[in-house]
Amino acid sequence: MNVVEQMKAYIKAHLQEIITSSNIAKSVGYSQYHAARLFKEETGLSPFEYIRRERLIQSAYALRNGNPKVLDIALDFVFDSHEGFTRAFANAFGITPKKYASYPNPDGWLIPYRYLDRHKSKSNLKSEEFYMETKTAVIFTQIMERPARKLILKRSKKATHYFEYCEEFGCGNNRASAPWDILCNIKEALYEPVGVWLPENMCPEGTGIYAHGVEVSADYKGDIPVGFDVIDLEPCKMLVFQGEPYDDENYQDAVGTCMERIGKYNPEVYGYKYADEIAPIMQLAPMGWRGYIEMRPVREMK
Repeated sequence: MNVVEQMKAYIKAHLQEIITSSNIAKSVGYSQYHAARLFKEETGLSPFEYIRRERLIQSAYALRNGNPKVLDIALDFVFDSHEGFTRAFANAFGITPKKYASYPNPDGWLIPYRYLDRHKSKSNLKSEEFYMETKTAVIFTQIMERPARKLILKRSKKATHYFEYCEEFGCGNNRASAPWDILCNIKEALYEPVGVWLPENMCPEGTGIYAHGVEVSADYKGDIPVGFDVIDLEPCKMLVFQGEPYDDENYQDAVGTCMERIGKYNPEVYGYKYADEIAPIMQLAPMGWRGYIEMRPVREMK
């Protein structure tokens, strides 16, 4: 076991206790500075960023185990208060711990694969590949209902992903594309702007599959920006994937790893199949504090 793995083992064994830099360094016989430097080099996280992440993920598992009180879990994982734990959990996973704990089945938030009971779940979850021994990639999933709505979008000529799209239209004031800035000013939007991969049936000839857009109500009567299109979308369920928080400086690696894991996900494990023809695949603006978020339309299997 190398030095960093030893430090991880120490952290795991003491996750529900106060852990100091001195504790971690002494566990491997190194100075605090040298131990922290080695840990950051190998994991991309400082020891305390790693501890915080592991406490939040383990607390998510605990919240599904025996219906405990949120305050008890907060104290068990060394958070100072119910409010502080709730804020940290919601920032990390996009859902409050109370709401997360209230969903006992796949129609709510699902427990990340690496923390499922291996003995009970191994046979019917073997096709999921969200956990890599050499590089952690924990992804939470949620089934979300979307109503009938319209998608206002700026089509590209040939873009297949974000960078090609920005190259075609140029960057705007928000470090995204120029069309993104326009979409952000549509006050009647139901949700935040998104990048979308359009299905073939929503791509007129001579247009790219990737675009930027925003959803508005089905009865939207407001202005459509010049050069933008509108698509009517039917009600559907969306499978939402959310990766772990990451350092913004590691944006491309973190998003790339998350997208790779999503690409290998099998929704049939939970009784759903992809229904790409009814809505675009959507990606929210990546932000390190909340992780990468992607949504894909699904329907229940009969």
